[in-house]
This record gives sequence, C-alpha cells and structure tokens, in this order.
Amino acid sequence: MELQNYIDQINDVFKEELKGNLVGIYLHGSLAMGCFNPKRSDIDLMVICNGGILNVTKRRIIEKLLKVTKGKRNPLEMSIIQERYVKDFVYPTPFELHYFHPAYLTDENYICGGEGFKDPDLAGHITVTYNRGVKLLGPEIQELFRPISKRYYIESIFNDIEGAPVGITENPVYFSLNLCRVLYYLAEGKVASKKEGGEWGGLHLPSEYQMIVEQCLDVYNGNSNDIYIDHAELIRFAEFMLRECSRLHKANDTL
Repeated sequence: MELQNYIDQINDVFKEELKGNLVGIYLHGSLAMGCFNPKRSDIDLMVICNGGILNVTKRRIIEKLLKVTKGKRNPLEMSIIQERYVKDFVYPTPFELHYFHPAYLTDENYICGGEGFKDPDLAGHITVTYNRGVKLLGPEIQELFRPISKRYYIESIFNDIEGAPVGITENPVYFSLNLCRVLYYLAEGKVASKKEGGEWGGLHLPSEYQMIVEQCLDVYNGNSNDIYIDHAELIRFAEFMLRECSRLHKANDTL
C-alpha cells in the first residue's frame, strides 16, 4: 500500500504539470518484471507526451519530484519522451526530461533534457516497456509503442556492460547480473531482468563463475548484505562474460 501511494504521488506530478500534453505513464524495470526488492530497487518509469515541454514546466516537475522522492529508499528513474519517438524510433533517442540527476540537488536551474539531449539507454527501456512493461495511464503499450530493431536494443544494453572489467569491483551486483542479462538475450533472445539474467547464468555459466552469480543474486534479493569474491576473480569473470557477449553478438550478425 505504501509503495502504491508513492507511485500515485509521482504520477500526480505528471498529471498536474503536463495536463493535456500527457499521453501515458508506463512501468518498466524490476517492478514491471516481478523482481522488485523494496529495500533497494529503483522505480523505473517512462512518461510519454504529445510534444515539447517548456523549461518552466520541467523545473516544476523536478521540484515536485524532489519533494515526493525525498527520503524514499526506492529512487525514481524516469524519462519523458515525445510520442513520435516511440512510434518512429530514433537512436540515440531524444528526451524531454530525465530524473534523477545529481545536479538537481545543487543547481536549481539545471535541466537534464530538451534540445540536444539524446540517450542510447532509451532503446533498452523502450524494448523492455514494449515486451514487459505495465501501463499505469494511457493507451495500451502495444497500441502506443512500436517494436524497435534488435540491433538498437543490443547496442543499448552493451552500453551498460562495456565498462564491466573496471566497474565490477566497485559495483559487483550491478555488473555481474547485467552481464548475465545481456548474455541471456544474445543466447536465447529473452528480454530479462537482472534477476532473471542471474538465474539463467547460474544454470548455464561455467561452474567456476556460478558462485559469483549466486552471491550477487543473494544481495540483489535482500538475503545478504555483500559478496565475498576476490577482485581479480571478479575482473576475470567480467572479461570472460564480455568475450562471450561479443562472440554471440558477432555470430548473430552473420545470421
């Protein structure tokens, strides 16, 4: 009930500020895919509008969202994009507003979004929304959204893992499960959550890497607070997974 109230408050901000420019609000990510962890997961939203949004309206949206999300343990990750880009896809995708950005806490005039702003990650978010999303307001997802080219989705999710050998020691859960998710998609075409990717990895990866995945899943699911894997082993895992992802990507390109 508390989570639903939180989401309702967020949605009210878009209803109040976008009014007739608002087309729809859609959940993607862990909450849409049934693997939301109340202690750590983000709330991922995609908001669709008819046309452009004035900066003064964007500032009011940011200010209201800062108030609604303050102190909440589930951060909001949200992008507003124009309807034309979910019907006639552009890569990387222009967006009207992104929330959350650290600069919002220090610069009251900063706005992330608008003319010149494009985000390659939106190809991934749109694909997840189309395949696994949940409508909160507006037209049904497959009436509004169009499927996008597989190559854009792959390029988008590769952006999340290309820095894995460097980043995995600082953020092992994020990178390990994301690597599994990307490999799962390349191997079987499944648009999956991080949790589903990790579960697939636990069944299909070489035994020497399964402990890493199992420990990361325990942390992701809230059953453990940390993983206990040597940094060198984490880096080896990341390098192995990137090689496998690249190999399957090249194989798919030749089909």
